[in-house]
Amino acid sequence: MIRHIVFFSVRPDQDVETVRSGLLELGRIPHSRLFEVTLNSKVDPMCDRIDIVVYAEFEDAAALAAYKAHPIYAETTNKVRPMRELRFSADVVAAG
Repeated sequence: MIRHIVFFSVRPDQDVETVRSGLLELGRIPHSRLFEVTLNSKVDPMCDRIDIVVYAEFEDAAALAAYKAHPIYAETTNKVRPMRELRFSADVVAAG
């Protein structure tokens, strides 16, 4: 299983909820086993720059590749990219 984790910060002149709603569209892509878009609770005093976290689980690398190749992925990226400041991602193979 692959865990796909993406951290976003939203530009100061943009609305966090608008970005979160846009990212929720990615959940319509059928290749993930689990898909979540959550607001960062910002309880860690060391780093509060991240506003939104996308977390998804995929059966394998082929499912993740199919997710990223889906037209909704490109549409969402084009919509959200101008509203974000930072984006960090990681694809982690879960220890089994």
